[in-house]
Amino acid sequence: MKKKFLLGTTAAVVLAAGTFGAVSANASAPQAAPAAAVAKKADADNDNLRQTTHLTIEAATKAAQASLKAAEKENQRVSVAVVDRNGNTLVTLRGDGAGPQSYESAVRKAYTAVSWNAPTSVLVGRLAQAPNLKDIPGTLFLAGGAPVTANGGPIAGIGVAGAPSGDLDEKFAQAGVASLDD
Repeated sequence: MKKKFLLGTTAAVVLAAGTFGAVSANASAPQAAPAAAVAKKADADNDNLRQTTHLTIEAATKAAQASLKAAEKENQRVSVAVVDRNGNTLVTLRGDGAGPQSYESAVRKAYTAVSWNAPTSVLVGRLAQAPNLKDIPGTLFLAGGAPVTANGGPIAGIGVAGAPSGDLDEKFAQAGVASLDD
């Protein structure tokens, strides 16, 4: 019985040592890169890069403040959002007394304006031909969003929400766009 136990234990130790050695050897051996992982050189000569124009945080803040100031001049309590070309929020300002729904609505209007490179008041009209547009996540097809463009392409969106009408919201968003021309 002792011999079987000793023989079994010895076999287990030898097996474990062999496995450990194989694992250690594999861990230290350099691995070759798979063929699929080898990528083309990413440079402008190969047309692998695209440069885009982005609104700076300073410009986004300036536009948001201009929109909020335009609303305050007319005693309107609104929220303002500025998003980049990809719909990421750059700046949000919630004016004194703005309703709780206005913050999210401003962000969604800005996102909608930059996504379609059109004021949201224009996009509302498109719902008649394509009612499913309203089902796209993150969008809001109400007047109050305006795109910011450079070289004809959208680079940002400004959304305003909280005034009694979308026309006013959009007027304030356009004031933000206009402030970037200064």
